Amino acid sequence: MSQTNDHRPYFDALYAESEDPYALRQRWYEARKRALLLAALPHARYRRVYEPGCGIGELTLALSHRCDHLLASDFSAHAVELARRRTAGRPNVRVAQHALPADWPRDAGRFDLIVLSELGYFLDRHDMQRLAACCEETLEADGTLVACDWRPDFAQRSLSTKEVHGALAALGLARLALHEEDDFVLQVWARDGRSVAEREGIR
Repeated sequence: MSQTNDHRPYFDALYAESEDPYALRQRWYEARKRALLLAALPHARYRRVYEPGCGIGELTLALSHRCDHLLASDFSAHAVELARRRTAGRPNVRVAQHALPADWPRDAGRFDLIVLSELGYFLDRHDMQRLAACCEETLEADGTLVACDWRPDFAQRSLSTKEVHGALAALGLARLALHEEDDFVLQVWARDGRSVAEREGIR
């Protein structure tokens, strides 16, 4: 199964009904989750960021204030257009159409932050492992990898969130943060295993 096959009718129907099908701009749940993710990042600023599965670009817009260059992508052409509109005032953002893992942007160089939010469970096990390998191949020596995913089951899910995060944990990066709630789980890994306090010489 690939992103472009089994799930295209689902996402086409979602975006046909609404330009914000998950109410990312209205729900406190979504605003709070974004704030938690941003607060969990170990660096105040990043050089080059990749955010696949960007949807309509709400997290993209927030991340753009924390980095020099941001590549965001989605496999839905409609979502890409909405994200481009949302970030039109941010010259450091580029939004592309990618179906993953096949279109992972290896030619774009290496990233010091990769953010996977609500993405991996739409892939099958093989493609999730390929996606994890893409993260490993393109993450900078001082890079940070983030995954944030919905925990309850739903009809379109191909993998459990536990399996998604397990594939990323298997890369062997140091885990810097784990935040778990009934609704979602957020994890942050890095090649540099020092805590923020250690990085700043506090301990």
